[in-house]
Amino acid sequence: MKYKHLFFDLDHTLWDFEANAKETLQELYESNRLADRNIPDFDAFFERYSYHNTRLWDKFTKGFIKQDELKWKRMWLALLDFKLADEKLSKSMSVQFLERLPLKKNLFPYTNEILTYLKDKGYKLHLITNGFDITQRSKLENAQLTDFFVEVITSETSQSLKPNKEIFDFALEKCSTCCEESIMIGDNLDADIQGGINAGLDTIFVNHLNIPIHQNVKPTYTITHLRELEAIL
Repeated sequence: MKYKHLFFDLDHTLWDFEANAKETLQELYESNRLADRNIPDFDAFFERYSYHNTRLWDKFTKGFIKQDELKWKRMWLALLDFKLADEKLSKSMSVQFLERLPLKKNLFPYTNEILTYLKDKGYKLHLITNGFDITQRSKLENAQLTDFFVEVITSETSQSLKPNKEIFDFALEKCSTCCEESIMIGDNLDADIQGGINAGLDTIFVNHLNIPIHQNVKPTYTITHLRELEAIL
């Protein structure tokens, strides 16, 4: 085998963040009675939350905002779009969200099958994730994925964030391996693919949404379904 160590991203690659976040926010929408507080449509609220979450995560990974600010401001800005300026509610819902989200179990199709296949072939599987340490480990446990992975490298444990080279260097050292024996597998062209390339790793772009690839980002491989990893590894 050319590779011995496979580094996976978690959210949006294996664990279906969109589906799990939507389920969680639906529960919060109902339990916090947002329909009675000038937010009559859940789908509209979810769209605004997703919009702000994406942009704040981008700022967080680039070092422009801190973790705590990301956690509650995505909720604050979503509520504010409906003229609900309630900081206390925003922070309360943020806590509720992070408590409930890791309990969700939606995975992308073929996740368990491909991880079993790769582990049985003798690969060492690891995670590199920008997610919060406790949250990510809870997701793995509740989705029954923990046993597949040898090491779980988070931005908190590594003191760095994808796409920074330091988090990949930390992961390679933690797993006692090198670039030539390793490959990065993820859905984010900037954080996972360009980050992996910058660290000297081969990469597999998991293009679930079949989005156009930027001209300047060149993954080693591109797939649109996890099953396709069997043809590569």
